[in-house]
Amino acid sequence: TSPLRTKQWYQRRVRGKRADAVIAQYPVGHQQAAAIPLLDLAQRQHGGWLPLAAMNYVAEYLDMAPMRIYEVATFYTMFNRNPVGKYHVQICTTTPCMLRDSDMVVDACKKNLGIGLGETSKDKMWTLTEVECLGACVNAPMMQINDAYYEDLNESDVHEILNDLREGRMPKPGSRIDRFAAEPITGLTSLTSPPTGPGYGVREDL
Repeated sequence: TSPLRTKQWYQRRVRGKRADAVIAQYPVGHQQAAAIPLLDLAQRQHGGWLPLAAMNYVAEYLDMAPMRIYEVATFYTMFNRNPVGKYHVQICTTTPCMLRDSDMVVDACKKNLGIGLGETSKDKMWTLTEVECLGACVNAPMMQINDAYYEDLNESDVHEILNDLREGRMPKPGSRIDRFAAEPITGLTSLTSPPTGPGYGVREDL
């Protein structure tokens, strides 16, 4: 496992063109609004998790009380405060996904990876996490692996995705049934005809 980084390491890594570009998006005097993107940058630079040293440095960099940064990092589940594997598998089990058999996705991941929820594999390749809504309810069941969403899953899809990653291949993100975005599985039920032109339905005397 990688050692905890020092403050000097974060000064070299976080301060740079990327951090400067993030800060530049905010008006002068409101740079503290960059806390979330800078924490995300620090997490990515540390292999997917946020040690205390990273949070403290971001607080110092933005001239914020460390507790303010801790509050952000502990509120948002996108921030991991413990080490995670190379592939962080997050499975939504909230109501829409549960109704579409998210338990099947959980069971398939447990079987394929040999670990339980909240666990990391011994080789540090996989972390399996149960999470709340990931915002892909129409395309349930689904799972997120690092930054990629995999949707409309069945059991064979889950195994294929995990096996591809294990063998160094990158599965195509998105729906596994070629659904376009979040359209109904049966096809469009509205907006099925060309839009009317200007003035449609307007009184003639107006």
